[in-house]
Amino acid sequence: MPQQSPESSLSKVPEVTLAFWIIKIAATTLGETGGDTVTMTLNWGYLAGTLTLGLWYWSLGSISVNTVSTPKAEAFYWTAITFSQTLGTALGDWMADSTGLGYGGGAVVFAAALAIVAIAYYRTNMSRVTLFWAAFILTRPLGATVGDFLDKPVSQGGLALSRPVASAVIAAFIIVCLLILPQRAGSHPKTSETAA
Repeated sequence: MPQQSPESSLSKVPEVTLAFWIIKIAATTLGETGGDTVTMTLNWGYLAGTLTLGLWYWSLGSISVNTVSTPKAEAFYWTAITFSQTLGTALGDWMADSTGLGYGGGAVVFAAALAIVAIAYYRTNMSRVTLFWAAFILTRPLGATVGDFLDKPVSQGGLALSRPVASAVIAAFIIVCLLILPQRAGSHPKTSETAA
């Protein structure tokens, strides 16, 4: 039986459990409020999130989630997750409010950007780590602009659905996607290596 390297079998990125989702929701919430704080109160823009990924790479030589096996890497990971929410929220607000595209136009731009990332994933040899973080950050402004498009007043470029109705529409969309899109079982690196 091959020897497991200590780093590969001690991934600090948790399996998708209740604890993971609690931390993820807290990071998303902090990212939402942090987005307004960083861009509107401190006027730092996108600097904070970019610096987090840069410091992580400079300090540990990789920003791949597969290398998160120490407390230091885990701290960078969760900080990057939080700042990616901040970046995404700020980017969505900026695209909708400052470019004249509105919420619908902003959603189209972010959907197109995600499509380009997907094409790059399947058609090029671009860094999978770079593509992961690009997609991870772009999903946030897409969600923000679509959500705003659904529930903002018509006078502000939205559809004027109430927040509960908009939430129900999004929940129904998720359920339909789960029913019609093929699902593949995945595994956490730690789990698959112990089974080997």
